[in-house]
This record gives sequence, structure tokens and C-alpha cells, in this order.
Amino acid sequence: MLYWFFVKTLGPIARRRFNPTAEGLEHIPHEGGAIIAANHLAVIDDALLPMTCPRMIHFMGKAEYFEGKGIKGRFKKWWFTSVGVFPVDRSGGSKSLGALEHAREIIEDGELFGIHIEGTRSPDGRLYKGHTGAARLALETGCPIVPTAIIGSRDLQKPGQVIPGKGSSKVIYGEPIAVEKTPADRVTHERLRELTDEVTRRIEAMSGQEYVPEYAQVVKKQMQQEQTTIDEAAAQKADQK
Repeated sequence: MLYWFFVKTLGPIARRRFNPTAEGLEHIPHEGGAIIAANHLAVIDDALLPMTCPRMIHFMGKAEYFEGKGIKGRFKKWWFTSVGVFPVDRSGGSKSLGALEHAREIIEDGELFGIHIEGTRSPDGRLYKGHTGAARLALETGCPIVPTAIIGSRDLQKPGQVIPGKGSSKVIYGEPIAVEKTPADRVTHERLRELTDEVTRRIEAMSGQEYVPEYAQVVKKQMQQEQTTIDEAAAQKADQK
């Protein structure tokens, strides 16, 4: 695995462009498994965390990153594997269980697992209720959750922008939330939501983002439906000309 090689060699270049600063490094456990649960504003968020964290962080990545064909596909698979990213099928249900099991193994092996708790980057950059994956992993393994706020990355990389601009960014690692290990059959939906919402509130306090008590998945679906309506209306208008 070439995680630290890329952090040390490419990190200085990225630092000159993103100028990241870090606060609360003392809150990251020096050893043992833990979850780094962060907000998500831009693609470069997954670079800012490794650049500022003194320990290696493992991440999930879309399964499509590992399924490409040809030289480009093989390169992408090699790249993500080399930096500690493992695939997850985001269609949900049983297809995502393998990735969660792998994340559990990472935590139980005493390493850090990074995850973004809200499920979409909204146009207005607000925090929404997201998936409860971090909460479930923490409860079933008894590891702490480190709420983490990323600030400024959205200004460097707007939605749809491929190459980020230059500027400053910050990552704030909050005080860990201690979680008592709970048997899987005793983990309730209410406890999952309670823990997930607590992490979100702490990120809100550190980042200054507005927290909206709506599910990210619902908001994302509404956004897609609205865009479909706009596209259909535009198409009908074009046909009438």
C-alpha cells in the first residue's frame, strides 16, 4: 500500500494549493480503532483528511472506481487500492453489506475508518440527516466517533468543478464521542438516529453549517425530480418552436 508515499510526495503540492490547517489533532486517538465522521462539501474533502490526520484513514469508494476497463480502468483501481480505498456498491441493501463488514474489520484491527455522514452535497451546502453507517459500526464495535468539520473546500471546488482552485481550507477534529459496544440484535433504529444526529450537531457547531432535520436521501430525490421536471419543460418548449 502506497498511502504514505502519496501523502508525503503529493501532499506538499496539494498543501500549496489548498493551504489546509488542522485543529483538534489531540482528539484523534493515538492508537486503536476509531471512526472519522466528517461533513462533505467537495471531492477534495477526501484529500484534506489524509493531509491533516497523523494516522492513516481508510475510506469507501464507489464500486465503479474499481470496475473500469482498459488502461485507465486498471490505473484507477490501482490508485484507489494503493491509498486505502475499498469498493462499496451504493445501491444499498445486501449489496452494501460486504463493504460495511470490511469497514468493521478495519476498526477491529485498530485502524481509522473515514466516512461522510450526510448523503449529498446540496446546492446550498447545508447539513442534512444522512445514513447511519457510522453509528452502526461504532455501536457494533464499541469504537469512538470523532466528529470532523471540513471548512472551505466548497469555495475551492464548486459542484461540478473538476480542477479545484487555490485558497485556504481547515479541518477541525472534535472531541471523540464514546460509544458502548452493543450486540447487533440490540441496535435499534432510534439509537442509530440518535447517535447520527449527535455527530451531525457537533459538526454543525464546528463548521457553522446550517443543520436541516431532513434526510439527505429524500432531499436528493426531490432535487432529481425537480431537475427532471425542468428538463422536460425545456424539451417541450423546444419542440413547440
